[in-house]
Amino acid sequence: MTDVAERLEELRASGLHRRLRLIEGAQGARVLLDGREVLLLCSNDYLGLAADPRVREAAAEAALRWGAGAGSSRLIAGSMEPHRLLERRLAAFKGYESALLFGSGYLANVGAISALAGRGGVVFSDELNHASIVDGCRLARAETFVYRHGDIEHLAWGLAEAGQAAALIVSDGVFSMDGDVAPLAELARLARDHDCRLMIDEAHATGALGPGGRGSVAAAGLSDEVDLVVGTLGKALGGASGGYITGPQAFVDLLRQRARPYLFSNSLAPSIVQATLAALELLEQSAELRRQLAENTAYFRERMVAAGFDVIPGAHAIAPVMTGDARLAQRLASGLMEQGVFVTAFSFPVVPKGQARVRTQMSAALSRAQIDHAIAAFITVGQQVGLIPAGENQ
Repeated sequence: MTDVAERLEELRASGLHRRLRLIEGAQGARVLLDGREVLLLCSNDYLGLAADPRVREAAAEAALRWGAGAGSSRLIAGSMEPHRLLERRLAAFKGYESALLFGSGYLANVGAISALAGRGGVVFSDELNHASIVDGCRLARAETFVYRHGDIEHLAWGLAEAGQAAALIVSDGVFSMDGDVAPLAELARLARDHDCRLMIDEAHATGALGPGGRGSVAAAGLSDEVDLVVGTLGKALGGASGGYITGPQAFVDLLRQRARPYLFSNSLAPSIVQATLAALELLEQSAELRRQLAENTAYFRERMVAAGFDVIPGAHAIAPVMTGDARLAQRLASGLMEQGVFVTAFSFPVVPKGQARVRTQMSAALSRAQIDHAIAAFITVGQQVGLIPAGENQ
């Protein structure tokens, strides 16, 4: 146990030890955190659907009708009518022939990459891809070429070097730590030119971008050129757990036979599936939530930049406030908590060295008054820790 204690102490000394915080009650703009009410600015529940009464009622009714769990993996005894219905709805929503549900978006990425990329092939992965993509590449028997973030020339060079071994290009649609969108048109062109499959993870794009909230691939008009789209049920689609892959029928059929996280995990609880179906219906019925999210995002970003903060440019609800220094990011996050605003600090190895930040995430559930409160708190604490000049915007 000595080595374990030493490793934990190293994490504490480097400021990388994470504290598990307890939220009491449902997700929302304001939550009770460790017994204190705070404004929530670090949730993936972009559209505020996790606590929507219609979504909650759908989950409760499904539990009563279908039971608490599915009882098995999909290919044994765990495939139920709600699973089939949600897969059909997700495929139609994304504009693909078929879809396949997984226990999480993480498992979807791991399962797809390891099933599609075999020994002798090469997978091409953006250096800022999510950890689930990184781990999927590690578990695949193929070689991995990590190209510089968004660097099309570097990727093109790697594809040329790989030749016929090029098997799969995989990228986040929206990058989780920066909030920027991948150069999808260029990725599709390279995939086409090199006869290579293209897979895009839409975890942070679905519900937030594109026509009808269908994501970054739909926004770029590339559904016919992206082979596989991965997504999660744990963010804009109600904030529940679960993930999915959409694509051509043949690809989905292959994953159903070869994706190990699908084969060897219990299927999603019916309550989760029905809650997602309700959230998807709400997303398709009205553009109001997406409009509110876009307005909140634009307002927060504009005001924060005007206050002197270094916010990574973009239009996505992920708005990282850069500090550079890891301890400064921790001090900013701690100070904001004292002001009643819950955010999270990130530093190496989650983000590159020297690029520590506090990641904020907007939600359609936030009111203008709540956003103003958050901005005022940022200004107060930002001045206290020396991140912006004292007296700015007062």
